Amino acid sequence: MTATGDRIDDLPDAGDELERSSTAERVADLLRTHIIDGALAPGARLSEERLGRKFRVSRNTLREAFRLLGHERLLVHEFNRGVFVAKPGAEDVVDLFRMRRALELAAVRVGAQAPADAIGAIGAAVEQGEAARARGDWEGIGTANMAYHRAIGGLLGSPRADEAMRQLLAELRLAFHVMAAPRDFYAPYLDRNRRIYDLLAIGAFEAAAAELAGYFDAAEDQLVRAFTTGAQA
Repeated sequence: MTATGDRIDDLPDAGDELERSSTAERVADLLRTHIIDGALAPGARLSEERLGRKFRVSRNTLREAFRLLGHERLLVHEFNRGVFVAKPGAEDVVDLFRMRRALELAAVRVGAQAPADAIGAIGAAVEQGEAARARGDWEGIGTANMAYHRAIGGLLGSPRADEAMRQLLAELRLAFHVMAAPRDFYAPYLDRNRRIYDLLAIGAFEAAAAELAGYFDAAEDQLVRAFTTGAQA
């Protein structure tokens, strides 16, 4: 029987792509992407045999990818049990939001110096989320939300910041699994995403930063309460 949160068989085949560049870093990037997209949930066991078939790579390559993601706190190795997707807790949420404020608020405040297409990428993510809401795809809204915040980080125009955001958002997506009702969790933030984008689009960067700061305060409080009291909403 497939373990809860384990959707390895549903992941898209990537063998042809990996045959050209079957490095541990590339495998780690694919697994990180699937975590960000919500396909691998906290506590899911990662089978070397099944992932090896799916990605057409050796067990040694997979183990190196697992090691890399372990350093990012996305995977954990349990002796005599295997490798599992990490389960973040309330203390992780607090630290994640501390990092989010450092990166995303700084990015919004320097929006006037952002790359030419950066604000447009934020708008595209907003539209992606609104389209997912229109069709009732609440997990799709979660994925669009990840794209939205990654695009906000992109205002910095820094490859290092982009890499940090990807790692941060992967951990954050794992934390979001604590919310048992994704519709109720994600829906209120869609309108806030739109407001922040509209402010960015007219160059009101400090006002956008203030709106984003309030957004973070609300989201952090909601997640911490879910972890500490079990009041999942």
